[in-house]
Amino acid sequence: MAAAVPAPKSNRYWVVPAARAFAALVLAAVITFTRDSHTAQFGLIVFGAFGVVDGLATGVGASLVPRGVTRILFVVQGAIGVLAGVLALALNSSGLGLFLYLVTVWAALTGVLELYSGFRSRSKDPAGRDWLITGGITAVLALTFVLIPSDAVLAIGLLGAWAVIVGVFQGIGAASLRTASRVEAADRGATGA
Repeated sequence: MAAAVPAPKSNRYWVVPAARAFAALVLAAVITFTRDSHTAQFGLIVFGAFGVVDGLATGVGASLVPRGVTRILFVVQGAIGVLAGVLALALNSSGLGLFLYLVTVWAALTGVLELYSGFRSRSKDPAGRDWLITGGITAVLALTFVLIPSDAVLAIGLLGAWAVIVGVFQGIGAASLRTASRVEAADRGATGA
């Protein structure tokens, strides 16, 4: 996933995909092990909690991204996640329509922003490739939610499947970035730079 770390400031960026992976895998586990309660209200509650945690990790973690457009895009992406999460939690009894709408809009906006960040950074930042793939997978989730029939069990199950894929992918990305940053630090220490 990551061959090198671009700048000394971003050598701790691996913490962000690790936190996002943890949030996604917790979401996947909760959805998987509560199969009898897949109602719209359940979907809004678990998505809301995930949205807040993932949004905070993304937004706060943007401080570890070099200054510029990419940092701004991640702050906006984090804000969208927190806003969608708070709305889902506050309006958790609003029904399936709101669940489908919130997840679709959240996935479309954050997916496209992360996809664009990855596209811009893919050759400059080793995390750029991970952003590109995660953004693409998230954008596909939005398209899937537009095309599926209105069924809470199916929609929540698809959200859980997305969470497993993204959680594992980001976990691997975090480990790769961490290893690359350690190798770079060791090389800098060996050369005295």
